[in-house]
Formats: sequence, C-alpha cells, structure tokens
Amino acid sequence: MGTAVATRRVVVTGLGLVTPVGNDVDSTWSALVAGKSGAAPITKFDPARLQVRFACEVKGFDASRYMDRKEARRYDLFAQFALAATHQAVSRAGLEGRFPATRTGVIIGSGIGGMQTYEDNCSAYLLKGPDRVSPFFVPMYIPNIAAGLVAIRYGLKGPNFCTVSACASSAHAIGEAYRLVQHGKVDVMIAGGAEAAITGLTVAGFQNMKALSTRNDSPETASRPFDRDRDGFVLGDGAASIILESLEHAEARGATILGEVLGYGMSDDAFHMAQPPEGGAGARQSMADCLADGAIDPADVDYINAHGTSTPQGDVAETQAVKSLFGPRARQLVFASTKSMTGHLLGGAGALEFAVSLLVARCGVIPPTINQFHPDPECDLDSAPNQKVERPVNVALSNSFGFGGHNVTLAVRGWRG
Repeated sequence: MGTAVATRRVVVTGLGLVTPVGNDVDSTWSALVAGKSGAAPITKFDPARLQVRFACEVKGFDASRYMDRKEARRYDLFAQFALAATHQAVSRAGLEGRFPATRTGVIIGSGIGGMQTYEDNCSAYLLKGPDRVSPFFVPMYIPNIAAGLVAIRYGLKGPNFCTVSACASSAHAIGEAYRLVQHGKVDVMIAGGAEAAITGLTVAGFQNMKALSTRNDSPETASRPFDRDRDGFVLGDGAASIILESLEHAEARGATILGEVLGYGMSDDAFHMAQPPEGGAGARQSMADCLADGAIDPADVDYINAHGTSTPQGDVAETQAVKSLFGPRARQLVFASTKSMTGHLLGGAGALEFAVSLLVARCGVIPPTINQFHPDPECDLDSAPNQKVERPVNVALSNSFGFGGHNVTLAVRGWRG
C-alpha cells in the first residue's frame, strides 16, 4: 500500500513582467485590456534579407534599472529580461532581504537561451577564428543561466534548474515549482520564463518551416488566433516571473496574497515534431489532468488562456480539445488568446500567460483576442473577439503546448482566503 503525501496550498505573492506591450505588470495589463498589439517592424537587426520582417519586440527596456553595466555586458538579453521580471516580482512580494535561503528555489524556463550570443559567437568563429570566441560564450548562451543568475543575486540555495520544453518551458517551470512547494520541499519558489529569440537565425528558421505570419505590410494585424485567414504566429520576446509560496509561509510573514495555484497537468502528443494531432488529444489530456490534479469541477472554469498561436492546425486542434473535454460548458466559458497582442514568447509564453490568467481571475476582466475579422467556423468558441469581456472568473486555465508534443495546463484563481 502506498503512503499518502501531505500537500500544502500554494499561493502567488509576486508577479513581474517584461513584455512586448509593457515593461512591468501594470503597463502590460493595461495594454492587453485595451487590445493593443505589440507587433511592429524588427529594429534589433536589419531584416532586409528575410521574408518575415516584423515581430513583437520588447520596447524601451532599460537594463541599467536592474543591473550595472558590467553585468549587462556579460548577460544575454534573455537573462536580463529574467532578472528584471524577477526584481519586480520580488519587490511586489516584499521578499527582498527576507528569503529563507535554503528553503527557496528557482526554476526559469527558456526554449532557446541566449540565441543572439550564439549567433554572434558562431559568426566570430567562422569569420575570424576560434580566438575571437568570447570566454563568456558558454555561460551567456546556456538556457539555465537565468535561473543561476537569479539565485546568485538573491543568495537562494534551494532547488535550481531550467525547464526546456519548447513553448511549454515556463509552464513546466511553474508547474514543477508548484509541486516543490506543495510537497514541502521548499517554502518559496521563483518560477517563470524568459526568451529573447528575435534574431536573424531564429526568424529564418521559423519562416522556412512556414510557422510565421508573413504580413509585413500590417504587423499589428498579423497575429490572428481563431481567424479564418490566420497564417502563422508572430515571434515575441520577454519574460515573466512568479513568486510561489506555501500559504503558511505567506501568512506568517503577512504577505499580500494575489491568488492560488489549483492544479497542474501535462502530457505529450507522441505524434509529430511540430504539429498537434487532429482532435487535440494531448491537449485534452493535459487539461483533464490539471482538473483532476486540483479536484476542479469543469463547471467552475470560466476562462481559458488558449495556447492560440494563430497557426492553422494548432487553433483548430485546441478548440476541438476544449469542446471534447468540457462538452456544453465549452460554449459558456471564454477561450481567448493574448498572443494576438503579445506574439509568441516561445519559452517565456507559459509564464506570461499564467500571470495574465491570474490577473483575469483577480479582476474579472478578460482581454480580447484581437484581429478577429473573419471567424473560422472550426474555431467557434467565445474568444472575446476584439473586445474585452467583464465577468466573474472563478477558475482560469492556461494552456501551453510546444514542439515535440509537450502539453501543460495550469489552473489558478484569485485569492479568497
């Protein structure tokens, strides 16, 4: 006979965001509710040779607010974003200087890591020889460095690693952090994701596999989840950081509690490198696993932050999965995609969309899915087309799916005591 494992309630006490529509939580949330697109022509490099010349870049990011110039030179942009988002989250949680060091861990996911660093050093190696490769190349490039840098900055000696599961990376990070707190391994976890993959090599790779929208003449309307004329996703950069704590720890230090993590589900499609199976069986299993994990009644789910990338196959499969799992309830909830505004942050997307789901549950305001010009009849659920929706949200789900068939679903609600 097995032994029951005691579990603890896990709450959220801090959020930090660096996104294509804002460099903190308040500005990001205001832009999403207003239906503002973060897509624009690429400025980080000259994209003239590419077929796709726009993306959702982070704008006006000032690294000097979060680190000195020497640090900034030695950190790839994705790690800078992670440190900035974590600084915001730690400050919001009131944990600066108050961490239980050996009882606090960090998990920050990234799908790719320091892509610009990789490109720069490949060019230096090929064009100028091995002596021109930076001695910081490896520690700047590796995806786990963001988690390591956060631990160094705050002196955190608990579990520390990076989840790499493509576009589900940071959803896995939050889910695994939730488990560690839930099972009493630690009292506090910093979890999230970061990506800065808008580089020439990345865009070329995605464009050549026909994954990106090619609407160079109208970037702001290019990401069209659930629209009949969608033609692919828009690449995005950014980071999100979440502070998870046991309820006991948060209450003992008098923290302001923002919400509660209720469940975590995951699965794999075991089908194709980059496409979901028709019907979305893996996505359905992930959502069902999440509901079972949190003993959540499907009737209590009012909002799903869809993976909703704006790819022809993905949006249909996810819609089919929701309808299959929720039955008639699927037409009573809102199933919307904030990627219509932020673009796709790849490994950072899951954490950003978990944060958005928490804000939705707290505020009772659902950001729109913009660019709904001609609804796809195969994507016929309520996606909050073009206008925000105001309604009470009991439980919110956040879906994240990645190349390789990785599926993750997280459940969250606003804090009720």
